[in-house]
Amino acid sequence: MERRLPDLDLTHDLRALATLATDDDGLDDLVRRGLDWLARLAPYDLATVFALDGARLVVRAARGRLADARVRAHEVSLDAFPTIREALETRRARAYTEDDHAHGDGDPFDGVLDLPPGHACMVVPLCAADRCFGVLTLDRERCEVFPAQVVDLVEVYAQMLALALINAEQRALIARLLQQESDRARILETELTGDREGVLEASRSPLVLAVAQRARQVARTDTPVLVLGETGTGKERLARAIHEWSGRGQRPFVKLNCAAIPAGLMESELFGHVRGGFTGATRDRSGRFQTANGGTLLLDEIGELSLDLQAKLLRVLQEGTFEPVGSDRTVRVDVRIIAATHVDLEAAVAGGRFRADLYYRLNVFPLRLPALRERMEDLGALAEALLAEQSTRTGRRGRTLTEAACARLRGYAWPGNIRELANVLERATILGDGPVLDVETIDLPAARPGRGAPVVEVRREGRSMEEVEREHIREVLAQTRGRVYGRDGAAAILGLKPSTLQSRMKKLRLARLDDATTRGPTGGSGVDREALREVLR
Repeated sequence: MERRLPDLDLTHDLRALATLATDDDGLDDLVRRGLDWLARLAPYDLATVFALDGARLVVRAARGRLADARVRAHEVSLDAFPTIREALETRRARAYTEDDHAHGDGDPFDGVLDLPPGHACMVVPLCAADRCFGVLTLDRERCEVFPAQVVDLVEVYAQMLALALINAEQRALIARLLQQESDRARILETELTGDREGVLEASRSPLVLAVAQRARQVARTDTPVLVLGETGTGKERLARAIHEWSGRGQRPFVKLNCAAIPAGLMESELFGHVRGGFTGATRDRSGRFQTANGGTLLLDEIGELSLDLQAKLLRVLQEGTFEPVGSDRTVRVDVRIIAATHVDLEAAVAGGRFRADLYYRLNVFPLRLPALRERMEDLGALAEALLAEQSTRTGRRGRTLTEAACARLRGYAWPGNIRELANVLERATILGDGPVLDVETIDLPAARPGRGAPVVEVRREGRSMEEVEREHIREVLAQTRGRVYGRDGAAAILGLKPSTLQSRMKKLRLARLDDATTRGPTGGSGVDREALREVLR
């Protein structure tokens, strides 16, 4: 009499297997879960998954009370088991009878397990689409034959399990390929743009080292970072270093220059759009937030963002959601924001050009990059690193600077900072014929009145950098008649904050200015000549 099927919710099980086929679990976990489900339909003492390897079947996984080290190390030759080969070719499950055990191929575990003749045994192909993963075998020590209905249902289960296994293999392959591409892209990016972290942490400037240390501390969090500094100080380089030091380092790093995109297109650039969202939107397009999902988004020149977009950006920072242009569908993203600007955002807030709530949301952890003139001890190392980075693009490798060339570079005020230094060095590699770049190849811009810090020609032979800097500040103070603050003050001409200039003057033992320097004794615009003489002394 045929055994009655157990009372099972097969629809639920098949739905669960369909979900299993699209899960991201590893192969081993997929096999374990699949075999555990099968035990409810066809109880077994041993369930084994054999993976197809040429003309061999190799045990990939085993479950049940008979599964031991001997089983997991077992292999089967298809030449010795024509019935298993036939099951793979026809993709049909087969239940073995006592006659099959006695006069047929025998049992796949002959010589490994002492199973009685006529025991329950089933071989099920694991095939889906145009691929066969291997076979599934079910064995029981009880002498009986698996019912035909059970064999048919196990065959369906096996097809779903095979689909899950093949999908898992393909996902693993795609993940490996993506990782390889990511590694290659990282190598190429390092060759083109240099080692961001190394340049920062190899600095000899205490100011830069302090910034690098704070950047490493904040990198471990998802806290928004506001990178401040003059144009060309390397704000993007610092932002990339923070990203790579963070737990998001293997995820996308996306940047957007808020000053480079027309105002009418900025919302679409940030949040994407749907087809028909505006004139010319012929297809759906993802914005920078979706592209950066899971990673980091650098919003460079954040001070140039319009007020209406500032409100929408604030919502993303607070809630992590937005709607693409032309859509009412809310998109949720997980993005770490790094904002960068050379604009005085506090002044922009006071002038109504920047939202105060967005400013305080971004200004959780500000990092200020010093200007190149504040870290002149790094100029030689920066020049060497920039020449190495440029060699990939220009094809001019192995370029070095003479000491005279370095001295000429140190004598310039660098209003354009590291970006300007890179341009000067690239011009030098083009002008220079040999591997050594001498002073004649250093083509520095001529001083222009009212633009940046003036280049002061002073005799430098045998003088220290502190003496040169002291002389330079004295010349500028003399030019401004001792005025530090204001549009025409020494701080503005030198490109420094007044407080920074005051600190440099104190370090260089130049007298500290007080209010009497810029206001006369009666509060007018005159100059306290005694204080001025003390400064220029």
